[in-house]
Amino acid sequence: MKVLDLQCCHGHPFEGWFASEDDFLEQKGRSLVQCPVCGDAQVVKKLSAPRLNLSGARSAPTDQAPASGNAVALAKPQDADALAAWLEMSRKLVAHTTDVGSQFAEEARKIHYGEAPERAIRGQASAKETRELLDEGIAVLPLLLPDGAKGTLQ
Repeated sequence: MKVLDLQCCHGHPFEGWFASEDDFLEQKGRSLVQCPVCGDAQVVKKLSAPRLNLSGARSAPTDQAPASGNAVALAKPQDADALAAWLEMSRKLVAHTTDVGSQFAEEARKIHYGEAPERAIRGQASAKETRELLDEGIAVLPLLLPDGAKGTLQ
């Protein structure tokens, strides 16, 4: 099993687990590897330290830092906190709304004009449809939900 440090073109770092390097490349080629935050499929592999399974060669942990070496920070702690908050909010939004898919604009109008029961909905709308809804006085919020919010993330 290969654990890879990945990053999308928007700078969101994440981890991916693959059976092999070929498995990663094949999935990436089919756009199956996507950022869990924004859904971007333009993913690059970052440098990462190898994990070696040397069962008999364990040394006692020390509190001292190594005398030399390089460290790379992929994200600031506040970025990780913001990412966690974004994913939590996205999951709550998904859990408390009904997905109406591509019928979002039509369904939002029905609710606004009293033709359908009032409820929280989500779905897809083009930029033009969103502007038209806002011009009609229908309160909508364009929001990109990460695919990871729709299921469990490890």
